[in-house]
Amino acid sequence: MQRNRLRRLRSHVILLATTLLLVVQMGGALQAAPAGAGRAAVSNQRPGEGRVIPIEEQPFFPELEAIAAGWSDVVLDQVVGDSPRATLLNFYAVMAEVGRRADRLGRVTSLARSDAQAQERREQIDDTSLLFQLAVKALDASVFPESVRNDMADEAAIQLKHVLDYVFTHSHQPIVIPDAAGMKTINDERTKPADAWRIPGTAITLTTEVSNDPGNHDYLFSADTVAAISEMYQEIRDFPVVDQPFATPVFYRDFVYTPGYLVPPAWYLALPRNVRDLIEVPISDQTLFQIACAALAIVLYLLFLAWLGSFMLQTYRERASQAPEGDPWNQDRLAWRRVLIVLPILPLTRFTEVFIDDVVNFTGLPLVVITYALYVIWYLTAGVFMFFVFEAVGRTGSEWLVKLRGGGTPLQLQRVSNLVMPLCRAIGGLVAVVLVYRLLLLLGLPSSTVLAFSAVPGLAIGLGASKLLGNLFAGLSIQTDRPLRVGEFCRVGDNLGFVTRIGLRSLELETLESRVTIPNSVVDEATIINFSRRGLPGDSSPMQGLELRLDLEGEWSPFQLEEVLHQARRTLAAFAGLEDPLVSLERPSESSPVLVVFAMVELHGWPAYLQTRETLLLQLEEVVERAQLSEIPIGIAYGTAADQLARVPELMKAAVEQDPQLRYGACRLERIAAFSYDHVLEFSSSHTNHDAFEDSLHDLNRRVISTLEAEGIEIPFPTQTLMLHKS
Repeated sequence: MQRNRLRRLRSHVILLATTLLLVVQMGGALQAAPAGAGRAAVSNQRPGEGRVIPIEEQPFFPELEAIAAGWSDVVLDQVVGDSPRATLLNFYAVMAEVGRRADRLGRVTSLARSDAQAQERREQIDDTSLLFQLAVKALDASVFPESVRNDMADEAAIQLKHVLDYVFTHSHQPIVIPDAAGMKTINDERTKPADAWRIPGTAITLTTEVSNDPGNHDYLFSADTVAAISEMYQEIRDFPVVDQPFATPVFYRDFVYTPGYLVPPAWYLALPRNVRDLIEVPISDQTLFQIACAALAIVLYLLFLAWLGSFMLQTYRERASQAPEGDPWNQDRLAWRRVLIVLPILPLTRFTEVFIDDVVNFTGLPLVVITYALYVIWYLTAGVFMFFVFEAVGRTGSEWLVKLRGGGTPLQLQRVSNLVMPLCRAIGGLVAVVLVYRLLLLLGLPSSTVLAFSAVPGLAIGLGASKLLGNLFAGLSIQTDRPLRVGEFCRVGDNLGFVTRIGLRSLELETLESRVTIPNSVVDEATIINFSRRGLPGDSSPMQGLELRLDLEGEWSPFQLEEVLHQARRTLAAFAGLEDPLVSLERPSESSPVLVVFAMVELHGWPAYLQTRETLLLQLEEVVERAQLSEIPIGIAYGTAADQLARVPELMKAAVEQDPQLRYGACRLERIAAFSYDHVLEFSSSHTNHDAFEDSLHDLNRRVISTLEAEGIEIPFPTQTLMLHKS
């Protein structure tokens, strides 16, 4: 007994001498440093003010032993209590038990030799993890960003255990930890009662005031304490550890320098000791093995992202290579391809984060940096993924709507897509924005700041986005009233062209020169001339109005004008693709007659429109020329007998009817001219080919000459007699 007392006294003397030496070395730094939260963890007692009281002599030690004995068997109780005494002693006892179990399970000798032993080892590891999580709940970890809160809270709990090891073994005064009744007594003596208690000489505070739990009544280590734990630990980490029953000197070192969660995995423990010594070379707060594994995981992850990115770029190149009039049904396939390309990034990012965090067991600042980066990638990818999903759903939904309505043309699909796609993209964009806001919260941005960010769009709308809202409402009005649709040929204000897109903000019009984008607010107020609608049903295919006007210059007889109308109607009737063609004549005041042709035709794009217009114009020019040549003037000489003159119409009729493509109209003596009896031969042609008509006209003229010559009828030359008088 006497020997034990001497041994204890000797240890106390050695400990006191060591402490005095350390305090002298740190005195200057402590005096120069500000009284921060972390530095307050070190006792404020000066050397010589009293001896260091061992933990075994502290007033709370017997209760601590009793609590520790209870926690050795029970793992489902609650660490936090209704007093600082209950929470502090429970936390310290549980963390000591966790440290001892983790140290025992982390030894090579603890590896299982059989299946039963392996099962027992797994159960012990699970119980240890459960105990550890119960202890971590005693910390108010709300100061940590949500994305790394659990990891940083775990690390802070172990660091706090080491800080308490130092505090409980280096105190120069008894530490009286109040229970519920003691807190009531303390508050009765305070001018301002508070549900908080601080370990004397430290900045370690226990309180019931939890920011995210106003109804809490249990005592937790305060948020300020949790925030300062890392600084406290850095001050005492190099101090020698005092041998005491609850000390865990290698707890944090083993936690940081080995892979796995709390306990290294069996495959790692099975490595030879010399190999572990090689790969456990510390580099900052990590080991060579951890850094190598994390670097390899990050490189493979980035290579996979680059590989998927190449597929994504390929989809956009494929879309860009398509002609504007290409198959719109292919857009559905491209949209779902993008969804499938982005989807693997989400589980891969999560797997990489779990691997670096739980398997490799990165800690501290490197873990925070990597976690932040992976969270940013995950949430941004999730936002892009949701946008692509809604876009793909919109395109597929548009196809289904078209098919349900009994349609199936690309133009019908484009019309439905112009209405559905902006709504789907808006919803997808809204979901992406919500995910970004969630990311900001996870990264530790205060909720008030996030709310301020959310108010920016409203402020922007109020200050400068009124035109945007006006265009949006005008777009809805256009989509509802439908004065024009995609594919129709319209004049919007001064712009004439085909409607290629109707969005919620603007309308695109393909003119002959370029593609014009017109804000919906301007379209809503402009005069719209829709050439594609003329009493047609609203659901019919878009028909463009095609109007041609040809001036009939020169002298035209009524027969020629009738022939123009007849031939023009016959030509339009035979022209493929024309709907309800109209032909008429106009005569502006003191001008030549004008042939007006109007028809509806389904055309898509300027090339088809111009080609059709050009072809029809050429055919109408041929019609006009045939009408002009449908009258042949014939002069008969004055010496012709009366009976010969009477037979001229019959002779001309016979000459005309020799050609089955020609139809005789009339042959009349229109005037007795100065040199001849002027007849006019009228006929019509059924030729559809203009060259064939000219050949037929050539033959007819030769037959007229031959017939008159055979009948002895002369076609005179214009003559003039000059009378000369001698002066």
